[in-house]
Amino acid sequence: MTTAVAPAPLSSLFSPGLEFGMQDETGGTTNVFFVETQQWEQQALVELCSRHCKVHADHRPIQDIPDGDLPGDVEIFSPFIQSRVDGRQLDRLGPHLRLISTRSTGYDHIDMAECDARGIIIANVPVYGETSVAEHCFAILLALTRKVCRAAERTARGDFSIEGLRGADLHGKVFGAIGAGAIARRTLRMAGGFGMRRLAYDIHPDADVAGETGFEYVDFDDLLARSDVISLHVPYNRHTHHMIDAEALHRCKPGVIIVNTARGALIDTPALIDALRSGQVGGAALDVIEGEEIIGEEAQLLGGGHDIEALRRLLQSQTLLRMPNVIITPHIAFNSEQSVRRIIETTIQNIRSFIEGEPAHVVHIPLARA
Repeated sequence: MTTAVAPAPLSSLFSPGLEFGMQDETGGTTNVFFVETQQWEQQALVELCSRHCKVHADHRPIQDIPDGDLPGDVEIFSPFIQSRVDGRQLDRLGPHLRLISTRSTGYDHIDMAECDARGIIIANVPVYGETSVAEHCFAILLALTRKVCRAAERTARGDFSIEGLRGADLHGKVFGAIGAGAIARRTLRMAGGFGMRRLAYDIHPDADVAGETGFEYVDFDDLLARSDVISLHVPYNRHTHHMIDAEALHRCKPGVIIVNTARGALIDTPALIDALRSGQVGGAALDVIEGEEIIGEEAQLLGGGHDIEALRRLLQSQTLLRMPNVIITPHIAFNSEQSVRRIIETTIQNIRSFIEGEPAHVVHIPLARA
């Protein structure tokens, strides 16, 4: 469906795709393709439609879009975190793709080697959700330690008894952050507000930041041994894959609480399940789980196309859902009104800057273009 640049009724959009734009005086356009879009993004996409842009949008991840619904000659592609941008999807997007502008900070869902081979630049949104993610970290931590979900479910049934709902204070506990970037620093400040002692491990410690924020840098093993709560704030890559494994959990203080608002594969899921069952880990508050990238409609899962290892990880993660000392939310830590608007604004800036010949927020330049 094609519409004019003037805003269309929201009810007419995203079913399944949207396409609109303008040509410049010479008839030239730059084709931009957004996936995983929602209705509220309509006005931002209209804003992006300048004289030299034509925008296509679809609400589905790229791997769920049939070939017949893909636009041709895509030059700029903007996915979110559920799209698996591998060689097959790059082939489908066509040979003219020059920029992938992911609407996320992490970019582990993009095959960088394939982008290297094709000369595709990758840009991201480096800063958008420090406050949103930090607040969600404490939302799920408090929900776990004060048994909020269990209490709410009980009272919804008309049962106002308090048996089994005794919680635990955060005040006086030790909060350990693995990673000390912008989100972790905001989280550590909040931990201070709860009266918690604060530790952080980072491969690039900054003494000035530690002094301003009031936390102490320690090594990885020291943080594991001393922390009552461990919160993960590192990117996912081959160095951080399963950094919280059985050995790491064994070195933790008994009864430790694990909080993860970063990436699911930072934690070895079977090891976490075993530690939760044994009591070595007292609880887990998770906004991300392994295999979440293939969670969708049942028909999508049954349709095939997923590797056995990914399905195995997903099944293991489902075990966590049934554990009484675990809280899981569906990767929504970033999802505040303020954060999502910053994501769109930065993505628009990234695309415009690239078109103007001055790419912004670049995280990967292919060797052919370096």
